[in-house]
Amino acid sequence: MDEISGKPGANADFERAWELVARLRAAIAQRIVGKRDIVDGILTAFMSDGHVLLEGVPGLAKTLAVRVFAAAAQLSYRRIQFTPDLLPGDITGSLFYDAAGARFVPRKGPVFANIVLADEINRAPAKVQSALLEAMEEKQVTMGDASLALPQPFFVLATQNPIEHEGTFRLPEAQLDRFMLKLLADYPDEEEELQIVLANADRAASASLEDIRPVMAASDADCLKAAAKAVRFEKDAAAYAVALIRASRPQDAASAPQALRELRRYIEFGASPRASLALYRASRAGAVLDGRDFVLPDDVKKAAPAVLRHRIVPSYEAEAERISAEAIVKGIVQAVAVP
Repeated sequence: MDEISGKPGANADFERAWELVARLRAAIAQRIVGKRDIVDGILTAFMSDGHVLLEGVPGLAKTLAVRVFAAAAQLSYRRIQFTPDLLPGDITGSLFYDAAGARFVPRKGPVFANIVLADEINRAPAKVQSALLEAMEEKQVTMGDASLALPQPFFVLATQNPIEHEGTFRLPEAQLDRFMLKLLADYPDEEEELQIVLANADRAASASLEDIRPVMAASDADCLKAAAKAVRFEKDAAAYAVALIRASRPQDAASAPQALRELRRYIEFGASPRASLALYRASRAGAVLDGRDFVLPDDVKKAAPAVLRHRIVPSYEAEAERISAEAIVKGIVQAVAVP
């Protein structure tokens, strides 16, 4: 486990990280009204070297939130619009023949950026979606016999629309598992929507982000990540995180409490150890966002839905009774005792 006790300059590192978080939140709030859970989810995954799947109906500022974050963080940004006719090479790049040098030369695709927005990722077939797998997991792209390293930091945010199914392709489970968090964008409340209208009624939909001043340098990303890694995570809190993930696996039902045994008939497949690691890292980043250098069980509980909601495969019985993965996750969080 990561410890910060006795580490030279640890307090200064955390102070710097908390200052950066406050600046990023303030910069994003210039254009994004509300959406604190979405903003903090993006910051959590960024600090933890993870990736985000962002789901919501059109018009909820999903793309804008990513653009504003990239502008405020002063990181290179590329947007890829996924469509049914997209090819893998349109994302990763390809080799082209240089006649003058009589050799093949890599031509890098839009994935070679610090922040990559995969817009409407479920509109492309699985072969194209999987083109991101190596980039997300290995932070590299293979072209021919060469592996090209991606710029660091490398952060993928993918959006998808949950209400349109015509012309869409379901993301494979293997790719879903590569996303550290799945965040849900919901409608604003009445007061927030009024603020949106008053602030944006005369602003073009394609307005530039020149008014968003960068609040950090690229090197500051290392400071944020170092702070998250240095957060104290006591064994009891870590055991709680593992218990939440294991509670999602139907094969572990024999010794589980009655509430979990009832839930597990609705689960076909549960979360893997990758989810345990994701929950551990998300909890550390959540502590930093709350201005602490140690993890509380509430940090684990708060991070669990975003880590689990896309990793649980509901059973046929759950689908027949219209019980969603979100409802199953909620039941797991309620059933597992907090230490």
